Amino acid sequence: MSDPVYPPLSTLSTGIRCRCPRCGEGPLLKGYLTIRDECPVCHLDYSFADPADGPAFFVMSGVGILGMVLLMAFEFTVHPPIWVHFVATMPLIAIMCMAVLRPFKGWLVSEQFVHKAAPPEWASIGKHGEGSKWR
Repeated sequence: MSDPVYPPLSTLSTGIRCRCPRCGEGPLLKGYLTIRDECPVCHLDYSFADPADGPAFFVMSGVGILGMVLLMAFEFTVHPPIWVHFVATMPLIAIMCMAVLRPFKGWLVSEQFVHKAAPPEWASIGKHGEGSKWR
């Protein structure tokens, strides 16, 4: 029996919805940020997926820039006391990070699937530096 053919899906659509990058139906994540072992619908093995800290870095950077712009605009226009920033602004930035983190991680995993990302493979022939003009 041959394997079913899956049409190419939008990485943005499957990523934002946190769905399987191959079939678009099965859930990609279990819990909040844990990647499943495989898709329960098409049985795609998710062992290729290793976004590591990429989603957290990009989300914190993006939300941090946007958050700082909004924080500075709020500070320079309203001039609130510092406790207002601790009570309102800081939790708002944390909530924005948490809201964007899950879809961004799904999108990165979808991109890894489409571009056939694999862990690096190192091959050593030994004798490092031999034959080099730099001695």
